[in-house]
Amino acid sequence: MTAQLIDGLALSRDMRAQLGQRAAALTAAGRRPGLAVILVGDDPASAVYVRNKVKACEEQGLHSVLERYDATLTEAALLARVAALNADPAIHGILVQMPLPRHIDSHRVIESIATEKDVDGFSVHSAGCLMAGLPGLRPATPYGCMKLIESTGLDLRGKHAVVIGRSNTVGKPMALLLLQAHATVTVCHSATPDLALHTRAADVVVVAVGRRNTLRADMVKPGAVVVDVGMNRNDEGKLCGDVDFPAVREALGPEGWITPVPGGVGPMTITMLLVNTLQAAEART
Repeated sequence: MTAQLIDGLALSRDMRAQLGQRAAALTAAGRRPGLAVILVGDDPASAVYVRNKVKACEEQGLHSVLERYDATLTEAALLARVAALNADPAIHGILVQMPLPRHIDSHRVIESIATEKDVDGFSVHSAGCLMAGLPGLRPATPYGCMKLIESTGLDLRGKHAVVIGRSNTVGKPMALLLLQAHATVTVCHSATPDLALHTRAADVVVVAVGRRNTLRADMVKPGAVVVDVGMNRNDEGKLCGDVDFPAVREALGPEGWITPVPGGVGPMTITMLLVNTLQAAEART
């Protein structure tokens, strides 16, 4: 028998229904949650992500603003738009879709977003709050991964979790969130000499490197939980993750859990972005 699926679509639907109720309550109190999304350039994948984010906002009763700009937009002009949105009381969250054109300093743009409106959770302030265990807005993808793991009923306390990938957007914050849940965490990356040595001992494996078949069947133990953050294309052009899904699902056995791609982490990333926007709106007095 194969591992059980962690259905990100179903979990996302359940959470969004609750978010809609919170948004309605805020709107009734005269404080409708507002999210501004800025897209610079014509990257097809970014356009799809942005469209899904705006659609999710509208469906849950949030106010959404989408600003699209040509790739020739100057850094100064982008910073000016962020400053204007920082000062707009109707906007509680600001998201600048990455990647940005090469002539724009992404770090400078991220740091220009008001701390209380950093719903992507990418700023140095947000990262510092996560590191110190202080309240704050968490990066949406690792935040969503935690909710997916939680949905399996697994108590992370004392469990061995392996994170494959060390990016600032997923790998590092994922490790910190797992630590906060009292897991014992190992972070693996391109310089790790024997990846399978670590993953075969893991109760939880989170893969976020952007490379197909990074995690294979001989690299997991039965009963583990596997969360696939990757988004790639296979030889037929279909979406796939970083995990050899059919083989790993079989190797995990009936006591194991695994996220599909698509339908796993992706929907939860957008849902947690809405969570952060509502949290930001609720924090405003």
